[in-house]
Amino acid sequence: MQLSKSLASHFRGVFFGGNWTSSNLKTQLENISWEEANLQVKNTNSILALTYHIGYYISGVLKVFEGQPLVIRDKFSYDHPKISSAQEWESMCQTILDNAEALATHIEVLPEARIHSTFVDDKYGSYYDNITGIIEHTHYHLGQIAILKKWLKS
Repeated sequence: MQLSKSLASHFRGVFFGGNWTSSNLKTQLENISWEEANLQVKNTNSILALTYHIGYYISGVLKVFEGQPLVIRDKFSYDHPKISSAQEWESMCQTILDNAEALATHIEVLPEARIHSTFVDDKYGSYYDNITGIIEHTHYHLGQIAILKKWLKS
């Protein structure tokens, strides 16, 4: 399997399933109400904040793959919108999943020669670094979401 196809498969796995962790963002976000998503347990981030944070990086990197400049900044990655209805929550989640699939499609066709080339600027590493970084980053926050969901549902 080509590296680009393998990366896209791992990327899809953390968002949609089929990975060896048997956990994915889509499934974890199911059956979480907008009210639960907004709840903050002790000193943790809310599920809303974590979900937005994951989506923030997906949308920013997707724009680069679509030929636009990189405009996201870490300091804004938790600045989520106020969610006050099921429709707003479901729409935000669906947008993140749609963007994840769009990015996976771009990754899948990324030429081998470009995978290890610079992503925007040397300080951001390579395309490979950013793709694997997003996968690892999403798994990290996915674990937090899973724990918060268990707390909220218990």
